[in-house]
Amino acid sequence: MEPAYLSAFAALAGSAIGGLTSLAASWLTQHVQFSVQQRAANLSRRADLYKTFVEEASRWYADAYEHDKAEISNLVGLYALVSRMRILSSPPIVESADKVVRVIIQTYLAPNRTFRDVMEVLDDEAMNPLRDFSIACREELRGNDLP
Repeated sequence: MEPAYLSAFAALAGSAIGGLTSLAASWLTQHVQFSVQQRAANLSRRADLYKTFVEEASRWYADAYEHDKAEISNLVGLYALVSRMRILSSPPIVESADKVVRVIIQTYLAPNRTFRDVMEVLDDEAMNPLRDFSIACREELRGNDLP
């Protein structure tokens, strides 16, 4: 083989390898950036879902203290939020949310309470059903238990 062909072939091979390397690096960078964006969007979506659930559950839990009759249609929103969590969240989050809903229903079935009754049980962990849910959410959003 002539030296001219050999040097031309080497130049073409070097260009091809350099182009493929650049393409691979560019693809890898785009892939990593897309993954990071997807993860950030997923975390934000779940954080918004958890915030909405805490607000709804708090409202209905307070209502359950004052009333002994619940409209089933009022609790549909909570069940819808739990169902969304079944899609987006880890099993510990869903279990915690289920417990919160059950406590709210049990509270509706219990006798009404006064503000004085609430003050007596304020520090009792059993009376704060959202505590375990909030802790589980914080751990998941920090990355300890991501689905």
